[in-house]
Amino acid sequence: MPTTKAKIGAGRQLKILMLLLYYHPHPTGLTYYAQLVAEGLVRRGHEVTVLVARHTKETPLGESMLNGVRIVRLWAPIRISRGFIMPSYPWKVYRLMREHDVVSIFTPLFESAFGALLARITGVRFIASHTSDLILPKSATNDFVTAVMFAIFRFMARRAACIISLSEDYADNSPWLAQFRAQVRPIYPPIAIPDPDMERAARLRGKLRQNDGPLIGFSGRFVEEKRPELLIKSLEVINAKYPDAQIAFTGQHEIPYEDTWARHRPLMEKFSSQLKFLGLLETKQELADFYAACDVFVLPSDSEGFAMAQVEAMLCGTPVVMTDIPGGRVPVQKTGMGRLATPGDWKSIGEAILNVLDNRDSYVKPKEQIAEVFSLKDTLDQYESIFCKFARHRK
Repeated sequence: MPTTKAKIGAGRQLKILMLLLYYHPHPTGLTYYAQLVAEGLVRRGHEVTVLVARHTKETPLGESMLNGVRIVRLWAPIRISRGFIMPSYPWKVYRLMREHDVVSIFTPLFESAFGALLARITGVRFIASHTSDLILPKSATNDFVTAVMFAIFRFMARRAACIISLSEDYADNSPWLAQFRAQVRPIYPPIAIPDPDMERAARLRGKLRQNDGPLIGFSGRFVEEKRPELLIKSLEVINAKYPDAQIAFTGQHEIPYEDTWARHRPLMEKFSSQLKFLGLLETKQELADFYAACDVFVLPSDSEGFAMAQVEAMLCGTPVVMTDIPGGRVPVQKTGMGRLATPGDWKSIGEAILNVLDNRDSYVKPKEQIAEVFSLKDTLDQYESIFCKFARHRK
C-alpha cells in the first residue's frame, strides 16, 4: 500500500498510542490484529506508539522500532494468569498520553481502568477495541479473575469515547458489551495473508496426508475455549467414511496458564496415528501454505470474537467448518464458504466436516469475493475515521 499523508484540521498527522499486553512476536490473533492496524496507520502517515509488557527475555526492553511502529516494552517481573505486573506502567502511560492525540486500548486488559483514569487527567480521549470477552477455564481463581476483569471493563467502558467490536453479531450477543451497545461501532478486523506457494503447499500436503485420506487443519492455541478435543473426537464420525483422515494442528500447544493439553493426552493417544502437531509456524507465508494444503479448516470453539484464521484460510482457497457462535459464525454466514456446526457437539462438527469434504467445490469461493467482504482498506479507513473524530487538537 503506498504511503499517504493523513490530515486533520490544518494538515496535522495524528499521534496514536495503543495500549495492550502483548505485541509481535507473540503469536495470537489479537497481537496480529493490533500489528496490522498500527502498521496500516503508519503507512498512512500517522505516528503510532505501542505500549506493552516485555513478555519474554528474547524481546528488547525499552524502545524499539518495527515497520515504522514505535514499540515500548516495559519490565514485567510478575505474571498473573495471562497478565503481568509492570512497576513502571503508571508513570510511562501518563507521560505517553501527554504526548499523543488519541489512545486505543485493546480489551480485555487489566490496566484499562487505570488507563481510563489517566486519559481523563491528561485530557486525551480513548477508544476501546474489544476483541472478545474474557473466557478462562472454570476454577475458583479464574472465576474471581473474570469477575474482576469484568468490573474493570465496565469502569473503562463508561468513560470510552467509542467501543469497537469485531462484528455487529458479537456486539449484539456479548454480555460485556450489552449495557454499552449504544457506544459500540462494529468494524471487521484487519485481514492480510500472502498468496500460498502452491508447490510448497503440495509438498506439505504430501508429507502430512495418510494414504489418500483428507487433510483437516486447525490453527490456534490448544486452549479450553477453542475446544480442540472436539475436533479430535469428531474422528469417530469422520472415520466411518474416511478412515485415513488426518488432522494437522499448528499453534502453541502447551500453555503455561492452562492444563488443556495435559488433560486431553489420553484422547490424543487414542487417535495418535491420525494427528500431527506442527507447532508454531514462523511466518505468514508458512501459514498460507498450510491453509492451502488442507481440504478443510476447522475451528470448534465455544467462544470467539471473530477468529481471523478462518478468513485467512478462505483467502487461501480452503473452506471452513466453524461452530455457530456469536462473532465466530460471521465469516461463514457472510461468504457461504463453509458450514456451521453446533457448539460443544463433536458429532455435529464431524458431520459438518463430512459435508464439506463431500461437496468441497460448492463451498469454495473466489478470493476476490472474500477480500471484498473483509477488506483491509475498509477496516483501516474506519479506524482512521474514528481516531480523527476523537483526537484532540493541539494549539
